[in-house]
Amino acid sequence: MVDATASFDGKRLAANEASPRALPKDDTGLTVSIAAAEGLAAYATFCRSALSAPAQSAAWVSTWAAEVRPDLLVATLELDGKPVFALALEVVKRGPLRVAQFMGGRHANGNFAAANPQWLAKPDITAVRSMLATIARSRPDIDLIALERLLPDLDGVANPLASLEHFTSPNLSLAVDLSGGFDALLLRASGKRKRKKHRSQTRKFEAVGSHRRIEASSADEVERLLEAFFEMKEQRFRKMGIANVFGDARTRSFFRGLFTQALAEARPSFVLHGLEVAGKLRAVTGSSRSGKRLICEFGAIAEDDLSNTSPGDFLFFDNIQDACRTGFAVYDFSVGDEPYKRLWCDIETRHFEVLVPLTLKGRALGLALRQGARVKTLIKNSPTVWKLTKMLRRKAAGQAAPAVGEDDS
Repeated sequence: MVDATASFDGKRLAANEASPRALPKDDTGLTVSIAAAEGLAAYATFCRSALSAPAQSAAWVSTWAAEVRPDLLVATLELDGKPVFALALEVVKRGPLRVAQFMGGRHANGNFAAANPQWLAKPDITAVRSMLATIARSRPDIDLIALERLLPDLDGVANPLASLEHFTSPNLSLAVDLSGGFDALLLRASGKRKRKKHRSQTRKFEAVGSHRRIEASSADEVERLLEAFFEMKEQRFRKMGIANVFGDARTRSFFRGLFTQALAEARPSFVLHGLEVAGKLRAVTGSSRSGKRLICEFGAIAEDDLSNTSPGDFLFFDNIQDACRTGFAVYDFSVGDEPYKRLWCDIETRHFEVLVPLTLKGRALGLALRQGARVKTLIKNSPTVWKLTKMLRRKAAGQAAPAVGEDDS
């Protein structure tokens, strides 16, 4: 059995002839269980009352598991038989090593593991360390647990993982405070210029045909908007000469399932919006609803005869206005520091990373990832160096300057 008091320093765990999947209850009433796919149902039940970020929601985790079929594990910390904290992870290969990470990889941003709100008021970090030790014993093939792009807090509730050794993520996350409504926001954010530009864009759109903002409300609309988005991203990444993170068929199936299944909810937790001009989609955004936040998870624009009118910027204007109208407190642009986001944003958030090596090889990988993050931070914190880096990257791929309303991070 796993010893509840076993030392775990985040570097190396002593070998044991057994590989148990649970920590027996001690005098504190704490237990840890490790499960594979059979743990998803219990995780979904826990998430109904737990606090979590969108990428740790039951919908995200179950859909990723169904469509991608990863090597997954669900680690659950229980107090007196009731779950209080859970990690739903997938085990992926990074070269010859195996890494346990949040499901979704680079698509999972602003992460906050599922936790009981009452437990979060006074989280037991020693128990969390025991949970990580149990993962190591249960899955000795894992070299590193990488909990990346973690939120420092969710709606004002501190992230308990910040009590572990961590470092700052290289990418900044930007958001805008919607307090006081859209008119109040525009007073703070060059409103006259934004309204003038929006009217000018409207006239240009009307010159070629009618335009409308679409919110996908059927499976057919989800399919149409996502297919347009995937095509936009394919063209964009090809010109930039970088890998298309939306190119894998399983990843595309995941997003189709995620947004389609959300339609069954009274208030869909994941929603697609599109700007259609003259019968063609010119911009698409995919968002999550998380408490008081509307989070833009991704966006893209069509590179065509109307791309110079900034359809992405136009759609963001309408999305933010609608977010104000429907009572959101924050519009979150998620990870990435881009000029078009800076036109709106007044909130900066630094995510953090927790790397827990379980083997000597994992320790080496963790050091390499930490050093890589330092280098990225230095580059991105220097406007001149970052601008030059992006310019050289585009030039090498034969790409012109980035279009407004799309990430180039």
